[in-house]
Amino acid sequence: MAITETRTLPAQFIEDLGRDYGKQISALTSLPMDTSKFAPTVAAQDPLQTAAYTQATDATTGLGAYQPFLTKATTAADAATALTGTGAGTGAGSIASYMSPYQSDVMSTALAEFDKQAAIRQQSISDAALGVPGAYGGGREGVLQSEYQSTSDKNRAALQAGLLQQGFQQASQARQQDLANQRGIATLQSTLGGGAQHLAQQQISGLGTLGGAQQAQSQAVLDAQRQAAQTAAYEPYQRLGTYGAGVASLISGYPSGQQTMTPSASPLQTALGVGTGLAGIYGGITGKNPFAPIGTAFKGMFG
Repeated sequence: MAITETRTLPAQFIEDLGRDYGKQISALTSLPMDTSKFAPTVAAQDPLQTAAYTQATDATTGLGAYQPFLTKATTAADAATALTGTGAGTGAGSIASYMSPYQSDVMSTALAEFDKQAAIRQQSISDAALGVPGAYGGGREGVLQSEYQSTSDKNRAALQAGLLQQGFQQASQARQQDLANQRGIATLQSTLGGGAQHLAQQQISGLGTLGGAQQAQSQAVLDAQRQAAQTAAYEPYQRLGTYGAGVASLISGYPSGQQTMTPSASPLQTALGVGTGLAGIYGGITGKNPFAPIGTAFKGMFG
């Protein structure tokens, strides 16, 4: 019995396109893809960012630029604190420490001049007594000398006290002025320190901002290069994908033909067919079945 097989086949040119598509896929996928060309890359730190970091960590020009000013402010504040007391005693910060070192010389000179003038006055009293017969040389001269001496002593003491008081006032004023100066220095140094730190922060921030912008630009360039390399690497696959989609569209949209085939018989089938034909002829002539002995043998074997 003949077996007939019917197959639906695409047009010949579509079949050729399909074979070509398969060859290209095999060739492309057999090649390894170098993914290192589009591996993620981080842009290096910009020199401005490095400069910002260097300045920030510098103890004299960076964030610690205020420290020298703070040290001076602390010193001045401590000096001012030492001047806030009464100023008694003779130690540092006392009024005595502000007395003029020439105070003693001034007093000695002034008192020596006073004593000199007093002696001259006393001599004039004695000289005057000599010019008045019977008036001086006795009790009267002694009374005048005694009165003058008493007055002179008081004046001398007053002069000395006045000089001491003047020296004390001058020392006290100098001490108060020094207190005000030290407080002013402390305030000024604190202000300068704050200003130095603020300026340093602004400069560091500016450097960091500019450096960050430059680094972002460098990163954008690296990302664009990575994207371009990735696009180039996958372009053949995308092209083949478009090619394959076109072939598939042609297959589905183009009329196909049919082919009917009758497969040739195998040697066994041919032998059986010939044998069957011969057996029929033999039986028609003799009236016997030539395969009967074979059947009897099989029956005896499998009985």
